[in-house]
Amino acid sequence: MGQVTARNGDGPVDDRERAHPVEQLTGYHFKNKSLIQQALRHSSMADARVNSNERMEFLGDAVLGLVVCQRVYELFPHLLEGEMTKVKSAVVSRDTCAEIGRKLGLEKHLVLGNGMRGQACLPRSLAAAAVEALVAAIYLDGGLEPARAFLLPLVEPRIAQAVASGHQENYKSLLQQYSQQHLGQTPVYVVVGQRGPDHAKEFEVAVSLDGHTHPACWGASKKAAEQSAALCALLALGLAEQHDGSVRLSPVLARDGDEAEGGAAE
Repeated sequence: MGQVTARNGDGPVDDRERAHPVEQLTGYHFKNKSLIQQALRHSSMADARVNSNERMEFLGDAVLGLVVCQRVYELFPHLLEGEMTKVKSAVVSRDTCAEIGRKLGLEKHLVLGNGMRGQACLPRSLAAAAVEALVAAIYLDGGLEPARAFLLPLVEPRIAQAVASGHQENYKSLLQQYSQQHLGQTPVYVVVGQRGPDHAKEFEVAVSLDGHTHPACWGASKKAAEQSAALCALLALGLAEQHDGSVRLSPVLARDGDEAEGGAAE
């Protein structure tokens, strides 16, 4: 039985009824607080992987995808299936989940093994996994509506940003689309460097196109590094402009995108 503490003269309250710090972060009060513990338990601290947050991460990813897809469908009735898929891919991503996790401060509540606990900088993937697992915990404890109430304030700004950008930050796709249509080539991505331990490895990737290799870029994964390298190439080619953290496409890329959407619709 948990310890009891006084509650403003109204009698004792069981320790298990006290708010967990994560409940204060999410605004959701759990009936079953053991779900919080499992959502925050990394596999390095679990006696078996099925007791870590990995299964909850799987479920939370699906719930997140459903909430985002429904909201995109409701907010933007003019978007076609292909456009909605691009928005979903931009919002339901490891990078987005990692940003949300770090914004909430979930990393300091993670239950980690000794090998990871003392690290100065934890892998971004841990925060992303914690967000998805926490979504699953809320869903399992209270159903879809509480999970939706937690997620919407976090993802709606990102949905709007993805729609407004017109490119959903998929710079690899934009570069490939341009190079195939105008150069008859496909960009080639090469890993030119790696650093960090296996569980937090970073990659340096360069992209070659039309006989020229553009400056290499680092990323927390090969995919992230490739996206950064593609953006560097687009900027160098004058096909995009970057200002105050936002990226604007040149008329050529915007027109190519419209033509590609039109072809897909036909």
